[in-house]
Amino acid sequence: MARNRRATRALSITLAIVGTAACGNPVNGAATPTASTLAPASSPASSSDNPFASLNQCQLVDQILAGQGFPPATPSVADSKRSCRSEKTSDNAAKDPAAEVGIALQNGQKYTDNIQNPNSAHEGNVDGRKLIEQRDLLGSPGGCQIGMEVGPNARALVIVLIGDDTAAACKKAEDVATALDKRLPRS
Repeated sequence: MARNRRATRALSITLAIVGTAACGNPVNGAATPTASTLAPASSPASSSDNPFASLNQCQLVDQILAGQGFPPATPSVADSKRSCRSEKTSDNAAKDPAAEVGIALQNGQKYTDNIQNPNSAHEGNVDGRKLIEQRDLLGSPGGCQIGMEVGPNARALVIVLIGDDTAAACKKAEDVATALDKRLPRS
């Protein structure tokens, strides 16, 4: 039962991120329409406009989570062309809690788009790459999202869910974002 609620919550978060693609929410302001369109990650490799053309999000998840007990990543249900996820179950939550980690490579969106709650979002950077960290996604504890700037109109999202432990989810999201940063192109 708890596992079904967790899967439903994860899917809801993913759908919310994808479903709000037509509006941008800056950290310190209200929603504003964006002119960006969603482009699939499978754009032709010859397209210089897509910084993700040569990357595979499932391979990135697998590389970053190697040796941590996560099964191979699979495309997410809501945005299968641009995002992948892996979910680790747990027999001993105190020692090694269950966790879900996802990565989305989104050409056509800025890292400042779709801020769900500007009051709980924090700006920062990973090795000079701008980011926004959002805690307690959709008002629910245990979730953390980091949106990283990859280009003027491209972002990489890291989404982590760990039970009701937002601090652990954000720590894991920061670790994944740091590892992902090294694998992303610089503009």
